[in-house]
Amino acid sequence: MEIGKRYSEMTEVELRQEIGRLKERARKAEQLGVVNEFAVLERKALMAEAYLMNPADFTPGERYEIKGDPGAYFKVDYMNGVFAWGYRVGGDEKEEGLPISMLKL
Repeated sequence: MEIGKRYSEMTEVELRQEIGRLKERARKAEQLGVVNEFAVLERKALMAEAYLMNPADFTPGERYEIKGDPGAYFKVDYMNGVFAWGYRVGGDEKEEGLPISMLKL
């Protein structure tokens, strides 16, 4: 089994190619009805997309809408790499980390 590069080690071109591969595999898994594989591949694509974004664009203390969840907001307490840590507004205020690719600027 070949161990690939980490997303943090990939160039922008490599990341975009990986995202394309993951989304194609996710589409096929969805068509075949393999829900678990689809969810994992979608999450991996989101992680890769986060490495194409600038964490400095996200400000602790600010609220951002969560992509794919209209009306849901996430308040950022602090940043750690490409993850925004905080809580969902109106939720149980349990701390969680989301890849910044899940947040709308």
